[in-house]
Order: sequence, then structure tokens, then C-alpha cells
Amino acid sequence: MSSPFLAIDIGNTRLKWALYDSARPGAALQAQGAEFLDHIERLGDGPWADLPAPASMLGCVVAGDAVRRRAEEQINERFDCTPRWVMSSAGEAGIVNGYDHPTRLGADRFVAMIGARHRMLAEQAGRETRPMVVVMIGTAVTVEAIDADGKFLGGLILPGHGIMLRALESGTAGLHVPTGEVREFPTNTSDALTSGGTYAIAGAVERMVQHVRSHCGAEPACYMTGGAGWKMAPVMNGHFELVESLIMDGLLVIARERASS
Repeated sequence: MSSPFLAIDIGNTRLKWALYDSARPGAALQAQGAEFLDHIERLGDGPWADLPAPASMLGCVVAGDAVRRRAEEQINERFDCTPRWVMSSAGEAGIVNGYDHPTRLGADRFVAMIGARHRMLAEQAGRETRPMVVVMIGTAVTVEAIDADGKFLGGLILPGHGIMLRALESGTAGLHVPTGEVREFPTNTSDALTSGGTYAIAGAVERMVQHVRSHCGAEPACYMTGGAGWKMAPVMNGHFELVESLIMDGLLVIARERASS
């Protein structure tokens, strides 16, 4: 019997969704899409109009309660399933939350770490587990450190490319320059802005890799996700596995764990 599962990730800019054939890691993807937050009300009569009704759904939200309620209205109008959302906790699905106040950790960060932990364990296939660095490149950038036992050690939050450029435009007279290219030695303002932002993020990420390597005494497995991850991956020192579906992967792991508990 088919039990489709709807996974939803509501970020600062867009609502991303994916429909799977079941609520388990490795489930077959049946449909997916994204909608800007201003257009959430289009989902029920638009991209979701012809979808088979999911038996269950699970999501994470960082955009706030008002946006969550708008998404719930679409779910309730279109599907006969109860909206359920992940809240960060002291630990779940192999991740121990080391935040000072565990519930204040962004749900997307928590879920992404769970997805990354599951991926690392599968890749190690019985070999010794590895520490991890998990990077999400979106409106904001987060850089998470997790030890080999799955404990979240701490993480960084810094502005994404767009926020950096808007800050420079608002704080610097006459600076309204289109996005340029990443260059080792930029010789125009557009390239200087794009390169500066890109290398600022890369430097923060690489510093965290150094911290994890020193603290854990092992080379971390490094994962990168988020809408702008493809821009960053080519300029990173060392290997970062680019995983577009890291949050969705985490939601699938959590859904399976909760169903079996």
C-alpha cells in the first residue's frame, strides 16, 4: 500500500517541498518544487493541485509563525493530513544538541545535521565514524561542527552573498554594482564585491574545518547544501560534498525514527 510522504523546508526566502513514495531514507522522489514566500497561497491550486494526497508530512520552519500558518492553510485545504513540524531538541536521530539552549537552534540546522549524519554513516559502511562540518549556503550561511559521536559542538552564522552586497550598497556612497565573477585578483568593482563575499564565506568555513580537525583529531566529512551552494563549492579548499537535498534527507530520517519509536 502506497504511503506518500510530503517534506517541507520553509527558509527565509522560499518554501521548498518534496513528495516521496514513503517516509524513509532513500525513498523515491515523486515530485518537488519551490515557491517564494510571497506566493505560498499558489501551492494548493498550482503545483499541489495534481499531487496524490500524502499519508503524512513533516517540515521545518525558520521564517516564523505567520508563514508557517499560511503553509498549514494550504496543506489543510489541499490534503487530508496533519501538518507536523520539527522543533530542535536535546537530541534526535543520532545528533546530540550541544547548543546552550537546545530549542533555540534553528530547526533547519538541526535537520540538516541529522541528514548529514545519516549520509556519513552510510558512506562509512561500518568503518570508523567521522566528525563532520555541515554548511548551508542561503540567505544566511551556517557552518556546523559535529564530532564523530554525533554531538553538535557549535556553529557559525554569517551573512550570505545577498546580505553582504546590500549592506555594502546601503553603507557605501554610490556603490550599486551588478554581481561579478569570482577572481583571484579582481580588477573591477563587480568582481571585487563578488570575490570578497565568496572568500569571506570560504574563510569562515575553512577555519571551522581546522577547528574540527584539531579538536577531534580526525579529518571531518564535509557537506554543503543550500540554494547557493553550487557557487561556493568550486572555491573551497578540500573536498565538500554538495548535497542539494540535505534537509529533505534529514526529514526522511526523522520521519522513519518517529514512526518506529
